[in-house]
Amino acid sequence: MSSVYDFSARDIDGRERSLAEWRGRWLLIVNVASKCGFTPQYEGLEALWRARRDQGLTVLGFPCDQFGHQEPGDEAQIRQFCSLNYEVSFPLFAKIEVNGGHAHPLYRWLKREGKGVLGSEAIKWNFTKFLVDPDGQVVRRYASTDAPAKIDRELAAKLAT
Repeated sequence: MSSVYDFSARDIDGRERSLAEWRGRWLLIVNVASKCGFTPQYEGLEALWRARRDQGLTVLGFPCDQFGHQEPGDEAQIRQFCSLNYEVSFPLFAKIEVNGGHAHPLYRWLKREGKGVLGSEAIKWNFTKFLVDPDGQVVRRYASTDAPAKIDRELAAKLAT
């Protein structure tokens, strides 16, 4: 696979969606969870999405339950939690695995293209973020601790060009 647009995933409503749907946009791809210490980042991700979507940014959330069983719900429960607690309106997908033998192909590719600290590929925790440029290439990997506000400051210059 040569770009993010070569992948598809099932959305939170069960429909298979090609990431080519967002061709030409900046993407912030995040593995999310409802019961994590970083869960309040949903608020920042939603704010980032609302502030920057008309400038070409799309946030894509991929629920994952591989870290401390912090996403125990099914898709309906996840959707309800995100809507009621954070008014999430950016696209959410069905629960996936991001590490191991059953990792979603998108995440296998993201980890190869955007390595972590010391060149590691493994996702260390929920709310790891990958910034993908309009050509579908990973340009930056952010740690769970990197707040959406920090990413927004860095994105401002990229979206202005």
